[in-house]
Amino acid sequence: MSSAAAAARAARRHFSSRLQTTTTGLHHASDSQAAAREASGSFIHPAAVVHPDAAIGQGVSIGPFCTVGPSARVGDACQLHAGSHVVGDTELGEGCVVQTGAILGADIPGRTIIGENNAIGLYAVVGAKCQDLKYKTGDECFLHIGRNNEIREHCSIHRSSKSCDCTVIGDNNLVMGSSHIAHDCKIGNNNIFANNTLFAGHVVVEDWTHTAGAVVVHQFCHIGSYSFLGGGSVVAQDVPRYMMVAGDRAELRGLNIEGLRRNGFSDQEVRRLRKAYQKVFMPTITNKSSFEDRLAELVCMLAHRFVFTSMCACIYLNPYQQEQEIELSESPAVSCMVESIRMSFVQGRRGICKFRSAYSILPLIYYTRTDGYIAKTLKIGLGNPCQAWVTNKMFFASMYGTF
Repeated sequence: MSSAAAAARAARRHFSSRLQTTTTGLHHASDSQAAAREASGSFIHPAAVVHPDAAIGQGVSIGPFCTVGPSARVGDACQLHAGSHVVGDTELGEGCVVQTGAILGADIPGRTIIGENNAIGLYAVVGAKCQDLKYKTGDECFLHIGRNNEIREHCSIHRSSKSCDCTVIGDNNLVMGSSHIAHDCKIGNNNIFANNTLFAGHVVVEDWTHTAGAVVVHQFCHIGSYSFLGGGSVVAQDVPRYMMVAGDRAELRGLNIEGLRRNGFSDQEVRRLRKAYQKVFMPTITNKSSFEDRLAELVCMLAHRFVFTSMCACIYLNPYQQEQEIELSESPAVSCMVESIRMSFVQGRRGICKFRSAYSILPLIYYTRTDGYIAKTLKIGLGNPCQAWVTNKMFFASMYGTF
């Protein structure tokens, strides 16, 4: 036998003896904890690897091939299915269910906190290190998830990129399969994210929003409450409250009417929001003031119940206009919508998604000639009629119904 072969055999014997010693030590440590955990009503499969320093609550079930690290804390009545892992400084609240292959936390500085009654799906990765190249190795990073969330299979949720920030997810959210929530995102409550929804870093999502499948949201965007993002949308700017967007470089497509009704908004409140939307985003042919002027006019109406002309003179409204104005000013939802739009233009924000004014699509269809006038009838937006007359290159239009 050559000297090299003899050295290899000696190395294998040495490694085997060390492995046996380590395994024996682990079994002894597990045996020392077994009585206490059995008394608490917890079940730990013999094939699971649970560190002696891990804090295990009462009524916990840990399946085969699970691993629980030394800094982990598993709350009462949690279920860790076969092959799931809780590593690093990770706290798992009461009643959580972790499916096969899921990985919670990471062995990096910082902490992952997962609240009560959360369901983590197959092979989800929650609390991993962020993918931001600005992250400095050794910095603490944090993730905080609230209660009653369902995070489905193959989702990934990352910790913050710096110690002074935190990735936050609220309560009662449904995150469907293969979705991604990047570093430093702030997710509110009661949201539904369909499959393959991708949020880049620092995105803020308020409450009761709904995304369809394959939606992509750019860094630092804000998604307002009760909004809807159509399937395949690429959202590169803010989405104001109550609105729908769709398209590659998403555009505003009106109010999320169905979403508002499903969430308990009255017909009167929806009508007020429609009027406010029409004032800001649907100028008439005879009123081609800029978007900024129309928004400022509505803000002024809500605040002071009068409007300013371009000459800065105070002009009080006629009785019909006053009635409309008072109706809008009494609506908290209208005020929230206007504030959401205004805040999108403060320093550091990205502005709102682009939109098309009603009169930008006027040259369309259906001409009839009568006494030297050209009459034109068309439909705008969601099907509301607009009658326009053209003579000597001058346009006059009137709109009927509400958007």
